[in-house]
Amino acid sequence: MSAGAELRGVRARYGLLEALHGIDLACPQGRITVLLGRNGAGRSTALHTLAGSLRPTAGRVRLRGVDVTGLDAHRRARLGTALVPAERAVFDSLTVAEHLALGGPAPVDHWFPELAPLAHRRAGALSGGQRQLVALARALAARPAVLLLDEPARGLAPAVVDRLHRLLLGLAADGRTVVLAEQSLPPAFDRPGTFVHVLRRGRITFSGEPPELRTSAADHG
Repeated sequence: MSAGAELRGVRARYGLLEALHGIDLACPQGRITVLLGRNGAGRSTALHTLAGSLRPTAGRVRLRGVDVTGLDAHRRARLGTALVPAERAVFDSLTVAEHLALGGPAPVDHWFPELAPLAHRRAGALSGGQRQLVALARALAARPAVLLLDEPARGLAPAVVDRLHRLLLGLAADGRTVVLAEQSLPPAFDRPGTFVHVLRRGRITFSGEPPELRTSAADHG
């Protein structure tokens, strides 16, 4: 099982606050990986470190077997990495159509037909859920080899979430690496084959598949 995205002994900080304490985190290629934890656990920091928007203070970052520790976010994007952060994921002054053009040619209307009537509307005038759809569609349109998503279902209707989760499962089955940060495990991914890392206060407290996570939780009360 090869890792599509990996942190090795990574420490990362915001100013004086160290958010990751030397973690080893492997996200298998061709599978869904879910980073679980409460706010402040280090999930978002791990995604930003993989994407290159945050440089580690120690350790190495590898994407598809290549050491990219010294590469910035733009160069990692050119290598096939896309991040949808939890905040500031769209440009308010650009229209929906302009956002999608940044990604590339892809069947976005098929994935998210809700965006078609919004094509000429500026992102700053959209609702929170619509903005999230734009951010997701832009990332997916780029057909990334490594897709990093921070709570991607936030603000979306249940039917859209179901469609998104089916799409992500299809991307993983196609050999892509999909990594999500979530506070709880989405039912669509609560199955063998999904890989889960549980983070707590900047450390990994569990790594394995959902059945093992349930066994671990039962063993600890």
